[in-house]
Amino acid sequence: MGRYLIEPFDRSDRYATERYQGAAGRNWWACDPTLHLLMRRHLGDGYAWAEPHLDRLGALMGGPVAAWAEETDRNPPRLEKYDKWGRDVSEVVMPPSFQAARQALMADNFTSPAFAQQARANGANPSALAAAWTYMLDQADIGMGCALGTGGDMVVQLAEKHAPEDVRDRVREIFANGYYSGEAAQMFTERTGGSDLAALEAAAVPAGDAWLLTGFKWFASNANGSAFVVLARLPEGTVAPFLVLWERRDGSRNGVRIRRLKDKLGTRSVASGEVEFADAEAFLLMDRPDADGRARDAATSGGSASGLGTMMKLTNGSRLGVAMMGLGVARRALVESICYARAREAFGRPLAEQPLMRRKLAELVVEVEAAQALVFDGHLGPRLRLAPALVKLRASRLGLTAASDAVEVHGGNGYIEQWPVARLLRDAQVNPIWEGGDHILCLDVRRAMAKEQAHLPFLDRLRTAATSDLVHARIDDLTKAINAWAALEPAVAEARLYPLAQFMADVYAAALLEEQAGWGLDDGRKSLVARLYAEAHLADRGPLRGLDAPAEDPFDALVAGAFTG
Repeated sequence: MGRYLIEPFDRSDRYATERYQGAAGRNWWACDPTLHLLMRRHLGDGYAWAEPHLDRLGALMGGPVAAWAEETDRNPPRLEKYDKWGRDVSEVVMPPSFQAARQALMADNFTSPAFAQQARANGANPSALAAAWTYMLDQADIGMGCALGTGGDMVVQLAEKHAPEDVRDRVREIFANGYYSGEAAQMFTERTGGSDLAALEAAAVPAGDAWLLTGFKWFASNANGSAFVVLARLPEGTVAPFLVLWERRDGSRNGVRIRRLKDKLGTRSVASGEVEFADAEAFLLMDRPDADGRARDAATSGGSASGLGTMMKLTNGSRLGVAMMGLGVARRALVESICYARAREAFGRPLAEQPLMRRKLAELVVEVEAAQALVFDGHLGPRLRLAPALVKLRASRLGLTAASDAVEVHGGNGYIEQWPVARLLRDAQVNPIWEGGDHILCLDVRRAMAKEQAHLPFLDRLRTAATSDLVHARIDDLTKAINAWAALEPAVAEARLYPLAQFMADVYAAALLEEQAGWGLDDGRKSLVARLYAEAHLADRGPLRGLDAPAEDPFDALVAGAFTG
């Protein structure tokens, strides 16, 4: 029996609120057949060993982690600016719910070196298990995903190549539990502009084998981390990445001040703040350019000559991480919508039995699985230069539209903060911004094609994956479109990057869904998903826009293969 008082009107079956269980409280591994399919494919012989770990993780994410996320959203981090003596301590105080969630996640961290070693010893792909871990975490709280995963790989890899030996040792100690430990932050954005690196004003001057960095960063996520990658200018004007730690080498407090935490629309579980550096001890994470502005040979440091170039490559990995966040939100929105539509009755029957709702949910299943195919291929498939930008473009936007759909499915309840989908919508809005908005992603697509001919291996990948005449025909059309675009006058070509990138993402997703159908792991259901996606995005629907197509209701087959519970 619930804790609420029984009112006279509660005695009707219509008010049996126990029917309204959403995603929270479920095992997110057990109820997700699509994730089972991906893990069977990518884990191979290691699946049997991994399955109990995934089941335990699904219960953790859908249970306590999801509940803690709601509590942290209501009680976000706060800044203790000064101690009792008025001295600047800039301490970010995280709520107990965040601390409990982080502790539980670190105790069951599929991204840690120790777990990866264990997985390899049992024939399982650690990267696949890490992808499953972040996928389920992002369904609970993309803010926590950001807090744990922001820039850890960037800090560690650049420090290994460029930092002094004693500093490398400190970084190794900080990240002993892996990249996803919540210890890193990226500090690039200034008030003058986020993506415009030419407008950066933070500057550094040499001080022995270290530097003194001064400047102000306007939007720094995970400001309570222990190790920061900060962009600043060298005396000759070159923009370079630096490592800044909270403490100096001598153990004293470094020149880092948090001015305030941002009062954000969503993702409240990650502390985002305005951070000031005042002669902060910093370490250059690239080879310093010579007098001609060119980086010295890598042999002098044992690493890449261009730390900034390495950083930008790692940023593409971060884009895939944000794409996973968009997918996580979309998956959670889908599950919440299915659960609510099954329980909510209107006009004498459940919403899930009404044709317009069945259409909406069926289309959402297809779109979520298409994005899932893109994101997991980006993480686990061939390393395609074009993939991060295209995958983030599609998945981050889907997270937002799917969350909006979930609010609509819930009606007025969806607009109330006590229901979970309002937070989903608030959180999802950041994904199209993080790691580059749509326009920045399109410019990266242009750069990859113009400078690296990255469309050639991309098209080859599509041809290998596709199986139907329709998708192969659209690959040919896409090839022609890329060639036609390349011949346009530059300003016109830039203006038309967005529809070109959308076309590329459409064909990419369609080809991957057909590839998944060819795995033969789900009794033909994925073939249905692939066909419906291709018909919706690539087929000529005719002058009547498909209204004259034969009647079809794939709802039951689609939902049964997307969610069990």
